[in-house]
Amino acid sequence: MAHPALGVIMNGVTGRMGYRQHLARSVVAIRDQGGVLLSDGSRVQLEPLLVGRDERKLAELAQRHGLTRWTTDLHSVLGDVDFPVYFDAQLTTVRERSTAAAIDAGKHVYTEKPTATSLSGALELARRAQQAGVKNGVVHDKLYLPGLRKLRRLVDEGFFGRILSVRGEFGYWVFEGDGQPPQRPSWNYRAEDGGGIVLDMLCHWNYVLENLFGRVEAVTAKAVTHIPQRWDERGEPYQATADDAAYGIFELSGGVIAQVNSSWCVRVHRDELVEFQVDGTHGSAVAGLHRCVVQPRVVTPMPVWNPDLVDNEPYREQWHEVPANAPMENGFKSQWEEFVRHVVEDAPHPYDFLAGARGLRLAEAALESSAKGARVELAELLL
Repeated sequence: MAHPALGVIMNGVTGRMGYRQHLARSVVAIRDQGGVLLSDGSRVQLEPLLVGRDERKLAELAQRHGLTRWTTDLHSVLGDVDFPVYFDAQLTTVRERSTAAAIDAGKHVYTEKPTATSLSGALELARRAQQAGVKNGVVHDKLYLPGLRKLRRLVDEGFFGRILSVRGEFGYWVFEGDGQPPQRPSWNYRAEDGGGIVLDMLCHWNYVLENLFGRVEAVTAKAVTHIPQRWDERGEPYQATADDAAYGIFELSGGVIAQVNSSWCVRVHRDELVEFQVDGTHGSAVAGLHRCVVQPRVVTPMPVWNPDLVDNEPYREQWHEVPANAPMENGFKSQWEEFVRHVVEDAPHPYDFLAGARGLRLAEAALESSAKGARVELAELLL
């Protein structure tokens, strides 16, 4: 059965993430493969309409990818019935208003996270979408990474026995900008512009933890600004008003304890920029962006603590690689395909606006914990 092309309004695609992961590696890649494969074997093609603030950049992107529709006026296209889906990859500070306008126009909405700058704003968007009866989804890209997909398979198949703890390390050194140019935009370090590693990364860690190990029930965190002065894209110094590192302990349902450090002020001595170690009664695993290695209980060595002797144990060699066993595509593209199936044939897509709001709830609770120096419990969110 032939399906008409699904029109997608894409707002914010001139930015790094919006362009590379969502336009080029997802929507254009889906177009080039002939569309999204549906459950009945047919395909639905995507037709993107680019929206942004810079005419020159939009025109250049459209020409580069053979696209014909672009505009700097979002409201002029929200009423176009040929484009029933709205996607947002703008700065967090302007996303909430545009998303609300798209919902009011009856669009199905797929958006980057965080969906708003506050939990109350995120919940209002979720209520609004529910009342409007539109499909809604939030990007949960980390769940689609090859390393975490392998880790999820281990969890689902009971490899760990009873899971005891999770330890996560994320981060890398972001240059200040006074010598070498910074590899992240300056707004990331200004709270007034929606910056901060807590708001950025804890929205990710919430859905990773709750989907693999259990719902976050309490948090104890410390958010800090290690580097108070940075230099912007023009080489001008500015005061960093947002946190650039966060250290958290998360208590999960079922008794699992997770510790996750996130920092833009750390030099990497890991195999990948993010790694999670999961320890259970029957085995352990370490998963990154792509790799996942395991050590079952039956082959676990018996280390002996002796600080007076050099330890020559080849610890890394005592772990075993988890194979992919199936092709693993770009995670952003995979979730795009799932959301399109959700819109076209009502296929399941659990990562909705309420899931996005839970990420913001954790971020706000972590900031509260840091400010008060206290453990903060998280109540279940209901619309």
